[in-house]
Amino acid sequence: MSNITLFSQIIKKIDRSIFKKLVNEKQTDKGCKGFDSWTHLVSMLFCHFAKSTSVRDISNGLRSATGNLNHLGISKAPSKSSISYQNKRRDSDLFKELYYSLLKSLGQQASLKRVKLKIKVPVYLLDATVISLCLSMFDWAKFRTQKGAVKIHTLLDYDGKLPVYVNITEGSVADNKGAYNIPLEKGSVIVADRYYNDFPMLNVWDSKEVFFVIRHKENLSYKSIKERELPENTAQHILKDEEIELANPISKNKYPGKIRRVVVWDEDNEQTIELITNNFKWAAQTIGDLYKSRWEIEVFFRDIKQLLHIKTFIGTSKNAVMIQIWTALITILLLKVMKAVAKYRWHLSNLVAFIRLNIFVKIELQKWLDRPFEEHKKPPKNKSQGVLFPEYL
Repeated sequence: MSNITLFSQIIKKIDRSIFKKLVNEKQTDKGCKGFDSWTHLVSMLFCHFAKSTSVRDISNGLRSATGNLNHLGISKAPSKSSISYQNKRRDSDLFKELYYSLLKSLGQQASLKRVKLKIKVPVYLLDATVISLCLSMFDWAKFRTQKGAVKIHTLLDYDGKLPVYVNITEGSVADNKGAYNIPLEKGSVIVADRYYNDFPMLNVWDSKEVFFVIRHKENLSYKSIKERELPENTAQHILKDEEIELANPISKNKYPGKIRRVVVWDEDNEQTIELITNNFKWAAQTIGDLYKSRWEIEVFFRDIKQLLHIKTFIGTSKNAVMIQIWTALITILLLKVMKAVAKYRWHLSNLVAFIRLNIFVKIELQKWLDRPFEEHKKPPKNKSQGVLFPEYL
């Protein structure tokens, strides 16, 4: 049995030296009175792990852990007003930089051995998700005439299923516009949906020797240059494999090079999927499998929305929303690391639920992750009651 709570052990996975360095760089503790950056981080992580719905829930929840707060590195539970004030005031970039720092130090633990995709190059999945907001309360989050929203533009690592780049914008920013500054790794491949048919952007990727697999729009104007042979006995779902060039003069000026076009039959949804890529070496089936892998980013978006506190916000300022989203990403990183090191085959939803139920229980974290349902020990066989005075028998 451990002497510290489950939540305390999870928090200890965050390297305090990394966090202190970021605090010193950002000067986020300058002028604070008691509610320092570390207490702020712990409070927001508690918000996600306990799925607290308000600053009152966070304050009361941490206050209920009296006697265990010192293990979390905080002296006392923060008040509602302190959380609200610092969510509005403290620079959200602190939590953004912490996420990327933790991704470098912990992200490798969450990576899985690649099974389905046979290529060895890094694979990244690109997409965006919208979180709706009330425009009257979040007046900075422009989306539509009477609606507000933020959009999370995400580049997801296929192996670790964790974002390597996140750009949080107003909901009105187009998907392709939010992807202009994504990091480009030479030799890697980026997989995306039709909303990223941005030929100037794709031309930049091609010039940086980055491969792309994009679902093209139905109205794409092109001219076929060469038909490529289709496999005879395998990959019968590949309907077409050809080399094309853009026919529209404006588009061709934006992307003058050749493009490979692969048409795949999606048996599950009974539809054809038309893909474009700048890779002419991989098998057509590999191109189709790459696009099929894009579903993993949809799973990631579903997880952060359903399992963490991210669909509603405890503050209305832009900074407060940013802090809540970045701390949600830190939470999902910690969860995936725990899931990866556990011997028990956790579903992420079950892991989140069980942590919530046992958040202040004193259990050894690794043993609990490996054996969440402790087996009852069977009594020894032929055990008989001892005789008090055997010499009189």
